[in-house]
Amino acid sequence: MYNAKAYSATDEKSPLASTTIARRDPTPNDVQIEILFCGICHSDLHQVRNEWSGVMPTVYPCIPGHEIVGRVTKAGSDVTKFKVGDLAAVGCMVDSDRVCPECRQGFEQFCPNLTLTYNFPDKHTGGVTYGGYSDSIVVDQQFVLKIPANLDLAGAAPLLCAGITTYSPMHYWGVTKGKKVGVVGLGGLGHMGVKFAHALGAHVVLFTTSPNKKEDALRLGADEVVISRNADEMAKHAGSFDFILDAVSADHDINAYLGLLRRDGNLCLVGAPEKPLAVAAFNLLFGRRSLSGSPIGGIAETQEMLNFCGRHNITADVEIIPIQKVNEAYDRLLKADVKYRFVIDMASLKNEA
Repeated sequence: MYNAKAYSATDEKSPLASTTIARRDPTPNDVQIEILFCGICHSDLHQVRNEWSGVMPTVYPCIPGHEIVGRVTKAGSDVTKFKVGDLAAVGCMVDSDRVCPECRQGFEQFCPNLTLTYNFPDKHTGGVTYGGYSDSIVVDQQFVLKIPANLDLAGAAPLLCAGITTYSPMHYWGVTKGKKVGVVGLGGLGHMGVKFAHALGAHVVLFTTSPNKKEDALRLGADEVVISRNADEMAKHAGSFDFILDAVSADHDINAYLGLLRRDGNLCLVGAPEKPLAVAAFNLLFGRRSLSGSPIGGIAETQEMLNFCGRHNITADVEIIPIQKVNEAYDRLLKADVKYRFVIDMASLKNEA
């Protein structure tokens, strides 16, 4: 074991603060990574404040972070994918059972014995996993990803969650040139959805309740922007979409968007509203439309997404902060006061005692 600097929460009401944690020494299959940047995901805030206690209760101390980009500092004797000095990335998963049908098909995200990057039982230490708000991490090589060298590292960090969360359903539902694709909401997920749909060649329509987001949506790659509160604007698009990505986590009228799908069109939820959404059956029956949901992707698909980003020079729009401002960032996140993802520069952690 070795000591690593980190920021942790000690209970659901405490601010994140500097601490020292124990990390395991690399096994023959492990890669040790110096963390350079770590994105802040909204789920970090939920987890730190124990807002998912009914499904995933938080174990304290909690060290969040699953949008990790860094450089390899040690590689175990059996590691073949990485060498010291390589750029590397870690997303939401650090292990799975690798033998279940899901794992064998490349869907590790659905493995019943999945190990998440933080706040999950750690078979190596007997405690829980600690995430990327730290100066280093040790992960099995099978769950470490390669970062294309041309990508900005800070902007690449959110690809490990926001990126794959939006890319995976577009990949599954066949978004490509000639398709008409809607993206609902322009936040951390939505802005990546617009970028991916544009790069895949689709005609992209951004739905937002905020007229002041129109200019930014067009800059990011949207072909059109619809103010969703305007019934006339919505009506113009009735029955015309092949696919709609819904990235809104607040309560909203899902039926307004289901009615915009063409025959056999799909609306996929990647946002997670706290309360159940009411769905009118006839919006699905007429047109054989479907409603789905999607989490992150598997390891192979995440690498595919990163390679796609490398070819198209896609990164997230980020605001880089020192780790000392993480609590302020959480408060701003609740107000949607960021364009469009906070990323922590982990060099700032060196300033901690």
